[in-house]
Amino acid sequence: MQAAADRAANAVVKEAIEQEIAAGNEIGVQVAAYLGERLVVDTWGGLADPAGGRAVDGDTLFNVFSVTKAVAATALHVQADRGLIDYDAPVVRYWPEYGAHGKERTTVRHVLTHRAGVPQVPEGVTPEKMCDWAWMTRQIAALRPLAEPGSKALYLSMTFGWLVGELVRRTDPQQRSLGRFVQEEIARPLGIADLWIGIPDAVEPRVARLTNASDPVPPEYLPPLYTASMPPQVDLVPEVFERPDVRRAEVAGVGGIFNARSCARFWALLANGGALDGVRILSPGRVGTFNTPRPNSEEKDPVMFDIPLPLGIAGYWLGGPYPPVCSARSPRALCHPGAGNSIGWADPDTRLAVSICHNRMRNPRGIEEDSVFRIAEAVRRGLRLQ
Repeated sequence: MQAAADRAANAVVKEAIEQEIAAGNEIGVQVAAYLGERLVVDTWGGLADPAGGRAVDGDTLFNVFSVTKAVAATALHVQADRGLIDYDAPVVRYWPEYGAHGKERTTVRHVLTHRAGVPQVPEGVTPEKMCDWAWMTRQIAALRPLAEPGSKALYLSMTFGWLVGELVRRTDPQQRSLGRFVQEEIARPLGIADLWIGIPDAVEPRVARLTNASDPVPPEYLPPLYTASMPPQVDLVPEVFERPDVRRAEVAGVGGIFNARSCARFWALLANGGALDGVRILSPGRVGTFNTPRPNSEEKDPVMFDIPLPLGIAGYWLGGPYPPVCSARSPRALCHPGAGNSIGWADPDTRLAVSICHNRMRNPRGIEEDSVFRIAEAVRRGLRLQ
């Protein structure tokens, strides 16, 4: 009976995927969902490479951009659970060089809540330098903050990954890079095959080709801080993130390459209170705090077009009624959107964990334009969770 219900749910989601592809809203899509500890949706459709005709299958990999931030934050929480890092401690306790130009008062929590004051990437960054972890972290440590640490919401569009990743590396007794830490401490214990922050050569043929269908914003309308946080030469576009060196680098905030099956299993860890199939990664008490909204949650963020961002205290976004978090719906859900409208989320109330990966990047201006939201609704409809 359960198998029949799962097949019916997959059929509902598959139909929604095919409708969006037929309407021209999507090219290639994967969807996976866990309900409790069971994989209940695992379906896909469309093309991974429109030019070559390669179809999406369950093993196709996709750039998920800022969905990666949730994985990076989780790695930091593993260190906190082990007593190796304190959220209220200054970053300089673990990374002494970071204290330049008045940043010595920055706490780990300021980083997690995007109040560290350093949204800008370093001057002179190039794709090649972005791939050099030591160069990026050295230059970020030397940045002058644009606001007093802790005083203002300034979304760390790209710098979040290096800040969190370097904190994980420096507090790890083995000094592992973030990508290796994620593989050894999260992915492998949970049996997750494809949660890559820096891909190995062997998986590259499985990566989907991106199509940038986002509406261009004239430069004069881009907030200066937005441009400083993601300058054109390292912007989240195919020309940069399909480069072989960028795919292989640990661009820890925006460079993740996952498939939906692996990403949904990661979110299932959080939906189930920090454990999955008998493997505990995080304590339930810690996970239970993650959907606490950050202080001053209605504050407008000048990096992100003066829009308030629904962020919690732990580095995850929270669900809500508007794009890009509408797919998760519940304000208690942990989620993270990625550039181009990829998303993953974990709802602690229903224990639903979902990942939607795709290769047609788009920036919907409302729910009516949001094909990923319609696919998310199909997941809930198919599982009778509406």
